[in-house]
Amino acid sequence: MENEHIAALRKEYLKAKLEPSDLPENPVDTFGNWFELALLEKCNEPNAMVLSTVANNRPSARVVLLKDCTQSGLVFFTNYLSRKGQQLLENPYASLTFFWHELERQVRIEGKVHKVSADVSDAYFASRPRLSQAGALVSSQSQKIQSRDVLDKEMERLMSLPETETFERPEHWGGYNLVPDYFEFWQGRAGRVHDRITYELENGCWRKYRLSP
Repeated sequence: MENEHIAALRKEYLKAKLEPSDLPENPVDTFGNWFELALLEKCNEPNAMVLSTVANNRPSARVVLLKDCTQSGLVFFTNYLSRKGQQLLENPYASLTFFWHELERQVRIEGKVHKVSADVSDAYFASRPRLSQAGALVSSQSQKIQSRDVLDKEMERLMSLPETETFERPEHWGGYNLVPDYFEFWQGRAGRVHDRITYELENGCWRKYRLSP
């Protein structure tokens, strides 16, 4: 890899601008509007988000999928025994980052994470395709395994079972809800003088202001 090629990579962001007065007073409403536009513009996997956690003063990040968003928070599902699950057990504060390249927009969200109810996890698991259900049963996420063959053989066994035999949600798999106290909406602008509008929760009310790029 030639480093000068990396340094020369550059793109000007020219699609839009952002003013605090143009945004709703509630950041969840703003996020909902932006997400709907990402769907309308057919952004690639618009619900893909980077989940960042911290444990033992060491940050860790990975991409997960948003599965619900309400005034109560943003929901995603995973293996509770995974690395991220163990980190959230140690430190329940996390951040989410969305980047919609097609819109030249980014959203950063911070808050406290807690597990959703078993009923909510059961309902979502039941709605998943059978192949995805089997995947949750097969994977001991983040644990060492001998080979890919271990996974493939167990998947083959499960998928060979009659479809009348339903897969139950394993106890170690379910949902998390991030309850936000911070949103940042970023719109790319020319010359890297980007627009950054932030909402911060103070005494139960959202305060909106602009940040320097």
